[in-house]
Parts: sequence; structure tokens; C-alpha cells
Amino acid sequence: MNRTKKITKKFMGKAKKANAKMSTSNKPKYISKAERERLEALAASDNVAQEPE
Repeated sequence: MNRTKKITKKFMGKAKKANAKMSTSNKPKYISKAERERLEALAASDNVAQEPE
């Protein structure tokens, strides 16, 4: 690998990392199936507790 290619590779790597940090995803955070079921059970138990009033 020649000197110019090494220097270019180094700077391109830094630029790539900087761009990756700048662009954040709008995707929602992953929630596992077990966690979704637990949250659903909690919501159902809250609804049952509030209905008799």
C-alpha cells in the first residue's frame, strides 16, 4: 500500500465514522416479544382494576 492510499484510507475512515454519528435512525427501539407480553399484561391488569369504579 502506498503512502497516499494509507493517508486517504485513514481520513475516509474518520469521515465515515463522523457521518455515522451524525445520522441517527428514526426507527423505534426494539422490544422483545416477552417484554411486549409483560407490558400488555400490566396494561390489562390496570384496566381490570379501574373498570369496577
